[in-house]
Amino acid sequence: MTMLPVAIVQAAPIPLAIGDGIDKAVRLARAAIDGGARLVAFGETFLGGYPLWLDEAPGAALWDHPGSKALHRILMDQAVVADDERLLPLQELCDASGAVISIGAHERVRRSLYNNQLTFRPGLPVLDHRKLVPTHGERLVWMRGDGSTLGIHQAEWGRVGSLICWEHWMPLARAAMHNLGESVHVAAWPTVREQYAIASRHYAMEGRCFVLAAGLVQSKDDLFDGLERAGGSDEARELMAAIPEDVLNRGGSIIAAPDARIVAQAGEGEETLFAELDLTEIEEGLASLDTDGHYSRPDVFELRVDPRARNGVEWNDR
Repeated sequence: MTMLPVAIVQAAPIPLAIGDGIDKAVRLARAAIDGGARLVAFGETFLGGYPLWLDEAPGAALWDHPGSKALHRILMDQAVVADDERLLPLQELCDASGAVISIGAHERVRRSLYNNQLTFRPGLPVLDHRKLVPTHGERLVWMRGDGSTLGIHQAEWGRVGSLICWEHWMPLARAAMHNLGESVHVAAWPTVREQYAIASRHYAMEGRCFVLAAGLVQSKDDLFDGLERAGGSDEARELMAAIPEDVLNRGGSIIAAPDARIVAQAGEGEETLFAELDLTEIEEGLASLDTDGHYSRPDVFELRVDPRARNGVEWNDR
């Protein structure tokens, strides 16, 4: 396969209420696949919604804030876990269609939350990528990932991997992913602002791959709706009410080619962005630039990646 049909689902999540969000994701992914897509990408933490209150609600970062604590409790209760049966409809959709689906989620591991970009692939277990460094206020919610979830999926048409948001400004993370030889890279963002589009296009050029920069659409009303679906909280509602703007994430998703040009671009609001990628452009572009090969200097620079899971506690058999 040299021509790959892809889609970015630029849609509003159902914040906090992850079960309802999965139902919406399945409907939207199925529609994209029925439209011909073999790879479908959703934005950062589509399942659970981006925690906008961290940036937008005055006082959210104050110690012992009752609204922030209530929202953290809800996220802990709602978050996906390993082998989560609620995710089976997404896996079944992949198995039946042969398509790949990349979607962000809040994930709970023991008693910590992670920002995880899940890759569902036909006939195989879900591929995790946990965000290596939560950005700024996100550290109030998410734990750091480790090297065990830096990886790619080998599809019949090529390799697909993902990074999340500001990981695209981590030079060594980019170098590690370029070494894995991605054909298509999913860049998951809460919204694709101008500088985020620049980072995504730069990644495409540097990595000689196609990039699906997937953003969300999210409003203050979405937060209230999701909160009620997840059981409600007076403290959380009061915190959200202090957010001054109504529309907070506006989409702006793009699909970039290996020469950094924009193949397709979404506007503001909900839409599914389709494109057909000519994968032969990758090898053609490598003639002039291969940052993992002829344009590298392994005699000068060396990168070591530790792929071990870092669980913090190891119980030795007695």
